[in-house]
This record gives sequence, structure tokens and C-alpha cells, in this order.
Amino acid sequence: MSGLNRSFNLLRGVMRSQIIPKANISSKPAKHVLSAGEQIFVMGTMFLTILGPSGWVLAHLEDYKKRPGGAE
Repeated sequence: MSGLNRSFNLLRGVMRSQIIPKANISSKPAKHVLSAGEQIFVMGTMFLTILGPSGWVLAHLEDYKKRPGGAE
């Protein structure tokens, strides 16, 4: 038990001596505020480009299974 306690104290001492730098994070207001129409356009475009192809594959999954030359 004393060996475990000694190793725990050693580990705690090593962890205490590490210096962790602080990040200098600052924020500013946006230079150009997006209107509601621009936000809707961007969100719609992202939706179509990311979820469109995966939706297409899932909708046609049965067609891909019946493809000629595939494993039956």
C-alpha cells in the first residue's frame, strides 16, 4: 500500500509542475452582419451539399442491390 501511495505522490508532484499557457482569445463584432435571407440561403446550400448525396444513396439502396453483375 505504501508503494502505491508513494507513486501517487510522485505522479501528483509531476502534474503540479507542468506549466499550462493561457490562450489569448479575443472576439470582435462581425464586420458584415448576415441578413435572414442570406442565412437561409447558406443553410439550404449546406443542407443540400451534405445531406443530398447520402439521401440519394439511401433512397436508391434497393436499386443498387439489384444491380446486374452484383452478388445475388
